[in-house]
Amino acid sequence: MTDLTRFSADALSRKLASKEVSAVEVTQAHLDRIDAVDGAINAFLHVNADEALRVAAEVDRARAGAETLHPLAGVPIAVKDLIVTRGQPTTAGSKILEGWQSPYDATVVSKLRAARMPLLGKTNLDEFAMGSSTEHSAYGPTRNPWDLDRIPGGSGGGSAAAVAAFEAPLALGTDTGGSIRQPGAVTGTVGVKPTYGGVSRYGAIAMASSLDQIGPVSRTVLDSALLHEVIGGHDPQDSTSLTDPVGALVEAARRGEVEGMRIGVIKELQGEGYQAGVLTRFQEALELLRSAGAEIVEVSCPNFRYALGAYYLIMPSEASSNLAKYDGVRFGLRVVPDGAPTIERVMGATRAAGFGDEVKRRIILGTYALSAGYYDAYYGSAQQVRTLIQRDFAAAFEQADVLISPTAPTTAFKLGEKLGDPLAMYLNDVATIPANLAGIPGLSVPGGLADEDGLPVGIQFLAPARQDARLYRVGAVLEALLEESWGGPLLSRAPEITEIAGGK
Repeated sequence: MTDLTRFSADALSRKLASKEVSAVEVTQAHLDRIDAVDGAINAFLHVNADEALRVAAEVDRARAGAETLHPLAGVPIAVKDLIVTRGQPTTAGSKILEGWQSPYDATVVSKLRAARMPLLGKTNLDEFAMGSSTEHSAYGPTRNPWDLDRIPGGSGGGSAAAVAAFEAPLALGTDTGGSIRQPGAVTGTVGVKPTYGGVSRYGAIAMASSLDQIGPVSRTVLDSALLHEVIGGHDPQDSTSLTDPVGALVEAARRGEVEGMRIGVIKELQGEGYQAGVLTRFQEALELLRSAGAEIVEVSCPNFRYALGAYYLIMPSEASSNLAKYDGVRFGLRVVPDGAPTIERVMGATRAAGFGDEVKRRIILGTYALSAGYYDAYYGSAQQVRTLIQRDFAAAFEQADVLISPTAPTTAFKLGEKLGDPLAMYLNDVATIPANLAGIPGLSVPGGLADEDGLPVGIQFLAPARQDARLYRVGAVLEALLEESWGGPLLSRAPEITEIAGGK
C-alpha cells in the first residue's frame, strides 16, 4: 500500500469513506511516522497514541454500522500546545506549566472530538507563543524538515514541521503576529489566520487577547478549508466570537477562480530587506495570476511602516497582563525560596525559574508600556497607529478584492543565527503583523524554492474581515498553477528526513 502519510486530508477522507483504508490504519501510519522521524524534528511535545487509536477504532465501528459521519472522521490531527486539551498535558512550551493538564477542552478541540478526528498529540512552540523561530521553547527547538540546521518558523513551528514532515495531515496553530503563516512559508505548508473572532479562542492560552487567533495548518488549500469549517463558527463562551456563519469555505476552495478579480500588490511589503529569491518567486506568482485572468494593481499602505513598532508595544502590554496569573499560587510550577515564603518571594522565585528569557523580556517591556506616565506615550499611541493601519486596509480594499505580498522576507534562517539579536528576529513578522492589528484574514501558500538556498518561499493573501472565502478561492488557483509548473506538490521535492539526518 502507498504510504498513507503522504495523502492529503481530503484524499484520506475519501479513502476512509469508501472503506479502502481504515481509520486505525491511517492513525497508526502517522504514529509510526512520528516514531521514526520526530527524534530529529522535535515537532511533538506529547504523543497521544492510545486515545488516538481508540477514537480511530470507534470511527471504524461506526462506519461499519453505516452511521453518518463527518467527512473528516478518522483523519488524524495535531494540536499546538497552547490549546488546552483534557487528558493531555498543555505546557505552552514553558517550564511554568510543565505537566499541567486542563480540566476542560478548548472549543476547537471539542469540535475536533465531535467530528471524531483522532488527536495525535501536542506540538512544540515558542514559550507562550513568543517567538518567530520555535527556538524559545523550554523543551528544545523544533527543526525544519527541509534542513535540520534551520528553524521551522514560529511560534507554531511544531505544527508546521509536523505537517511538512508528514507526521500529521492537519494541525491547529495560533496566529498573533504571523505564527501560522510565517511557519507555513518557511516549511512549504499552507497556513491560515481566520478573521478575528471567526474561530473561538476559548481554551487558547492567551498571549495578546486582541490579536490571538486559532487557525488551520495543512499541506493544501482545500485541506485548510475543510478544517476551517470544522473549527469555525460562533461560540457563546468567547465574548469576541462573531455570530456569522462559517461560510462555504470548502466550496470556494474547490471552485477556485480569479478571472476578473483585482489583486493588490502591497507596495510597502517588498523591496529592501526582502531576499532576492523570495521576490523572484513572488513576481512569478503575480504573472501566473495575471495569466489566469486576474487584474494586478499596486496599492499603498503607508502606515505599515509603523506596524512592527505598534505590534511590539500592544502585544507585550497584553501579554504582561495575561501572564500575571502565573504566580506560583493557583496552578503550575511553584518554587518556594529559603526563608520566609511570602507570596511576593514565591512569585518571584517561581517566575525566575519558570519563564524563559524571551517571556521575561516581553513582560518587562509590556509592564513598562502600561505603567503610569508612559501609558499614553506608548500603549495609547500604538493603538492610534493600529487605527491608521486599519484605515490603510480599508482604502486598499476599495481598490482590490484581495491583497498579496511575500509571507516572510526571507527563507528559514539557521538555528541560533538570530537568538542574540531580538530586533532582527522580530523583523521576520513584518509582512504578517498588519493583518493581526486589523483583525482581517490571511492565508499563506507555498510559492516555490528560493534560488539561493533551495528553501521554501511563501505567498500571502489578505482579504477584508469576514471574507475568508476569498482567500480560499484565490489561494486554490495559485496553488494549482504553481503545482502544474512544478509537476507536483512542493513538499514532494523535500529531502527525506532520514537522508538529512544521515548527513549530519
